[in-house]
Amino acid sequence: MFVYLPASKPRIPLSSPIPRYSAYHPPNLSYQTLPPPSMASFLRFLLFLSISLRLSLPISSFTPLQDPIVLPVSRDSATLQYTTVIRSADSLQPIKLAVDLGGPALWLDCDHHSSSLLRRNFVPSRSIHCSAANSDGLLRRTTPGACVVGAQNGVVGSRAAGQLAEGAFAVGSTDGSGSTARVDRFLFSCGSGFLLSGLASGAVGMMGLGRTRISPPAQFASAFDFRRRFAVCLSSEGFLAFGDSPSESILGPEISKSLLYTPLVISSVADAGSKSPAGHEYFINLKSIRVNGERVYLGKDRIGLAKLSTTVPYTLMETSVYRALTEAYLKAAAANNMTRTKPISPFAHCFRSTNQSVPVIDIALQSEMVKWRIQGRNSMVSVKGNGEEGEVVCLGFLDGGSNLEASVVIGGLQLEDRALEFDLDSSRLGFSSSLSMEKQSTPCSSFVPRLTSS
Repeated sequence: MFVYLPASKPRIPLSSPIPRYSAYHPPNLSYQTLPPPSMASFLRFLLFLSISLRLSLPISSFTPLQDPIVLPVSRDSATLQYTTVIRSADSLQPIKLAVDLGGPALWLDCDHHSSSLLRRNFVPSRSIHCSAANSDGLLRRTTPGACVVGAQNGVVGSRAAGQLAEGAFAVGSTDGSGSTARVDRFLFSCGSGFLLSGLASGAVGMMGLGRTRISPPAQFASAFDFRRRFAVCLSSEGFLAFGDSPSESILGPEISKSLLYTPLVISSVADAGSKSPAGHEYFINLKSIRVNGERVYLGKDRIGLAKLSTTVPYTLMETSVYRALTEAYLKAAAANNMTRTKPISPFAHCFRSTNQSVPVIDIALQSEMVKWRIQGRNSMVSVKGNGEEGEVVCLGFLDGGSNLEASVVIGGLQLEDRALEFDLDSSRLGFSSSLSMEKQSTPCSSFVPRLTSS
């Protein structure tokens, strides 16, 4: 089911033809006789080629949509994964996908589900489509007539080779009319059935939102003439939005103007299995950590980058960082008169639930002035106690080991009820304070009834 935001656009009933947008629509090129080649003309040719490759990404041949594309997001209660739904343009059947914020592309299980959900065409190896995948380091190999790319399950870390394919999807804008637009030639990877292991029930693939040329943010931007920008608002019920100003369009100008910005940076360690040195995950700088205003001593070279992830439910920390944080947190909890209880797996530090305030964790990003504040329900997890202990809450941070790909991997609990806007053209992340902790208390789920009204 798609979600919509009321606006003044004319209604386009589902019985009417669905407007078509091409996910890969190369520009019309005119040719002229060139003078004999020289070094200057060769360099101009290379520049022209690079621009042509950029323009060959999804480009709409129709009037651009004025409203962002919005997809619903739900938290699966069994796995704590976030799932979304996109539809087949031909049958309008819903296709449930797990959301992988840093995943390289959308992939479907073509062994069992894809053929029954939508018609697809495989992409040949000698095509601009395959070249786009290759430029992102996703290409595994080419065989006669086939472009083989990688597909990954970001939850369990499994990977497999799959053929690059294109199909037609239907997406909804936020005009509140129940209208949809058809996106033709949308690229995705045909994964194997075993990649579904560990995913939420009913999911037939994953929607990867990473920084690649064939990820949904890039393809939607080109198909609808948007900027490469998308917003994420996670909760039990939340949304993904793609457009020029996705946060402002849905959350309103007050929240949009309150966003703080930090650069999206490139990890010096390539994603495992990727040829791309930049990778496709989202990393931000991490300067320091404070608990109740007191700086946590982490030692030299112990902190540097934080990765944002929707495939881990709780924040992971490199062992030395985790130990330093928890030591400071327990000290602050004692000062707040919080009573410790026995640990409850997977959490190591639990407390009897009372009305005492819990310590506040501040993560300074590129400077001490730009802080990601974690408090209340974003730091503590309510769990069932052992009878005598009554209500129990546990610190929602886990030891990620000594070989974690970043000092900190910010997980789902700490991402929830916070407006996140990824501006890929400017390579920056906008983030709000906790929406559930504000005086007006407007968590992400509070916007869903508004979005679904028509």
